Amino acid sequence: MSQAAFATHEVFNQSPPFEDIDLYAVDRPLVEAVAANGGASAEGELSEFGKHWGSAAMAERGRVANENTPKLRTSDARGNRRDEVEFHPAYHELMARSAHAGVHNSTWTADGKPAGGASEVIRAAKFYIASQVETGHLCPVTMTRASVAALAEQPDLLARVMPVLGARSYDPAFAPWWTKRGMTLGMGMTEKQGGTDVRSNMTRAERDGGAYRITGHKWFMSAPMCDAFLVLAQAEEGLSCFLMPRFAPDGSINAIRFQRLKDKLGNRSNASSEVEFHGAYAERIGAEGKGIRTIIQMVQLTRQDCAIASAGLMRSGLAHALHHARHRSVFQKHLADQPLMQAVLSDMALHVEATVALVMRLCRSFDRAPVDAKEAAYMRLLTPAIKYWVCKSAPGFLYEAMECLGGNGYVEEGILARHYREAPVNAIWEGSGNVMCLDVLRALSREPEVASSIVHELTGETLGLPGAGEVITFIGKAFRRPDSERVARLAVERLALLAASAALNAVSSRHAHLFAATRLAGNHAGMYGAVDLAHGDISGLLKRALP
Repeated sequence: MSQAAFATHEVFNQSPPFEDIDLYAVDRPLVEAVAANGGASAEGELSEFGKHWGSAAMAERGRVANENTPKLRTSDARGNRRDEVEFHPAYHELMARSAHAGVHNSTWTADGKPAGGASEVIRAAKFYIASQVETGHLCPVTMTRASVAALAEQPDLLARVMPVLGARSYDPAFAPWWTKRGMTLGMGMTEKQGGTDVRSNMTRAERDGGAYRITGHKWFMSAPMCDAFLVLAQAEEGLSCFLMPRFAPDGSINAIRFQRLKDKLGNRSNASSEVEFHGAYAERIGAEGKGIRTIIQMVQLTRQDCAIASAGLMRSGLAHALHHARHRSVFQKHLADQPLMQAVLSDMALHVEATVALVMRLCRSFDRAPVDAKEAAYMRLLTPAIKYWVCKSAPGFLYEAMECLGGNGYVEEGILARHYREAPVNAIWEGSGNVMCLDVLRALSREPEVASSIVHELTGETLGLPGAGEVITFIGKAFRRPDSERVARLAVERLALLAASAALNAVSSRHAHLFAATRLAGNHAGMYGAVDLAHGDISGLLKRALP
């Protein structure tokens, strides 16, 4: 027998790469959710963005940026302290593409005011698409965008920063921010002795003329090559917020000493650091002693982005799973034609469709909040609830997506292993699950009438959906209980599911009915696909998910 008869290198029954596609146009639930929340006019812009980020070239940059992780260079060859972080060129290309599209600043005007219109919805669609390709670089992108909300507490400082921050340029040069074409901002709040409990911070700030000198330590400071950081420190009148640039006003490198880069489970293209401040120069933002009130303006926006990114990761997992199933044959039939796989994929598609509708509805509330008190209330109450449900859904969802690909989903050559490692960070960062639930309880206690009106609105928006009435009754009772904290996770999850049903009802009433029937009317089984959907509904969901 010839040697060729034993050749095993022929590749067959494998799915082609899921690339060189328009990540916007192939996502009908996204297109319709954007339109339902005011962003229909941006279809051309979003399609162009979707084509670029759906290209094979961008997929390759995402892979390479994660395989070549950042490196800390504390000193130069002569021993001079530099505290630089070195990134692979692929990371810089990802940053440049996001900046060019305004993902870091398009929700603000040139003078740092909310841009209005549907800017939050349109920008969220881009953030959601980019997160499907590479999520790590979006950490400095989201912090830069969110920092403007905190800087608004110090108008003179905001006015100085916005001409550079507002540029759609990415400038990786290690140089003073005021000399650059564009800039990024990070944040440092967490210390060794407390993450959530920032009031226990020990970092000190002492006046130095019109500025401050900060001495202390931060256990986590994200994106250490940013041009400046928002940090919390104890001043004379209490915990305060400061802008700490990498370079002091005289052009010298500021006294920011990176101790190490964190070795993280995921988010590996992005650097996170442990840092010490040795009398580092900083300028105060807002009043002394009001640091939490100042920086919470930023935190609200970063929480929003956590939910958007998690939705994007799940969408990517679904798309790769469905694409694979349509090309892979098992038992003489494509996986996508097997009833059990159809049940799994359609249930996953239903989850993603509701999630996308919900995060876009949340973004509409951010757009409308400055001019609509009811939308502002929706934003305050629902942001932590939505972050809780969406972000905590992602790891389990991505595991299921990996299983749809079998062994090919589990290996590092594919993107799903990276997505799976990435998924937990959004639930952990900017407030873990318990913190989100406590924030919902806090919002309810501070504004009971407003919260009641939001639930009333959701009642009208879910009228006729299976199980909605019972869930509304349960939520009302749970939040009024004297021991409401004990059942907070259950109540907050149901609040999020109710809001998702309402948001989806404005996009696709048929699929809102299916979502409510499987999530509100009864407890959804622990595994995807453990539902009984009609064949026509299964087919419709899968066609919407990926044509």
